[in-house]
Amino acid sequence: MTENIVLTVVKDAISTALLVSAPVLLVVTVVGLIISIFQATTQIQEQTLTFVPKLVAAALIGLLMGSWMLHLMVDFTTRIFELIANMGG
Repeated sequence: MTENIVLTVVKDAISTALLVSAPVLLVVTVVGLIISIFQATTQIQEQTLTFVPKLVAAALIGLLMGSWMLHLMVDFTTRIFELIANMGG
């Protein structure tokens, strides 16, 4: 296993992880920002107010984009298994 192959696998793993996690992280961040602005303007300082909308947003994104995320992970896993099979000989 050469250094080039290892770097390619690590780069592919990081990019796949970023692509899979980005939709949920972005939506939850935007929802949290909106709720924080709402709390600041209304002076409601309830700490539990932020959890439910974030949870609902994350679940909704998981439902809407779950098949795309799964497809990315399956493609990555397939590439890794093909690499392992080709290294054997």
